[in-house]
Amino acid sequence: MSRAGPTSQGYRDALAAYCAAVRALAAGQDTGPLRLEVQFECLRDWSQLHSLAEVRAWFLEQREACTMSTEDIPLTECRGWYLDSATGWLRHESGEFFFVQGLRVRQTETREIGEQGWDQPILTQVGYDGGILGILRKRFNAVPHYLIEAKAEPGNFERVQLSPTVQATFSNLRRAHGGRKPRFAQYFEEPERVGATVLYRQWLSEDGGRLHRKRNLGMLVEVPEESHIDLPATFIWMSMWQIKACLHENAWVNPHVRAIIAHL
Repeated sequence: MSRAGPTSQGYRDALAAYCAAVRALAAGQDTGPLRLEVQFECLRDWSQLHSLAEVRAWFLEQREACTMSTEDIPLTECRGWYLDSATGWLRHESGEFFFVQGLRVRQTETREIGEQGWDQPILTQVGYDGGILGILRKRFNAVPHYLIEAKAEPGNFERVQLSPTVQATFSNLRRAHGGRKPRFAQYFEEPERVGATVLYRQWLSEDGGRLHRKRNLGMLVEVPEESHIDLPATFIWMSMWQIKACLHENAWVNPHVRAIIAHL
């Protein structure tokens, strides 16, 4: 898919005019070049590759083509998992990934339940640090585009959601599952070696009601415009405007994409 768009000079000129206008209004505020450009990208669809209609059609095709299926089974029948007799926690036989433990919560005066507290199961990532959530950025005709995957996860609403370029636990990056390494991991594990530039790198919090002290490393990494990257069918380059537009759809964009772009 491709489409005609503004020339690279046209984009640069319009961006320069926007930045000058905002800086004149926001003297002394955070007007860094990345933040200003992303704001500018959100004003219209600058995509050089696909229309929003084409992105929507591609995404629905990926959902239709997904063959992943799930079946509810007892915890005792989960292959590769066992109940640790010493702790009473459910663990993976590799010692990696996560485990399910119990938690007793006290001194809860500020919560709806009052002072009595509660007990609950909770998921704990081994080592607490979950993994890398990274989006790859590349310019086409000077316009930034973001590499997004239509990724299937067993617990996803409608199975497939728009996800970061890399969404992988450190266990998966170490290939503890015995399978392949996640695609495009090299851009986030060793960005300098592959000629990429890190635009954002920070630990991001997770839902503490379900996940025990977990955090993930959020990253935005840009590769040079002349880079050639072959894409599997489940990946697509999207403009920031298109990503934001898809937030208006019913649970299309997963929370990790939202977390990474929230700082921009």
